[in-house]
Amino acid sequence: MSAQEHNGSVLEVEKTRVKPPPLFKVILLNDDYTPMDFVVVVLQTVFSMSREKATLVMLQVHREGMGVCGTYTREVAAAKRDQVIDIARKHQHPLQCTMEET
Repeated sequence: MSAQEHNGSVLEVEKTRVKPPPLFKVILLNDDYTPMDFVVVVLQTVFSMSREKATLVMLQVHREGMGVCGTYTREVAAAKRDQVIDIARKHQHPLQCTMEET
């Protein structure tokens, strides 16, 4: 620790560790009605995925019932989740998206 003298008193700098914010996974859920091509476009648009990566995530959602789209801070994850749901609703698809802490 470093110390400074100030008006005859010694001041010591107290070091504190800042804990990084918790991260959240954004998860896309499978349904029987949303077209696969639409899911790929959503992944490309909201999560900036390449067509190849978006297709792989879409297939994971299709086969396993869910797929992780990305990991973000709480605010970013919530915004992306809401964005997916808004786009799906505007196109009249029941696509669901959730988030959970990692």
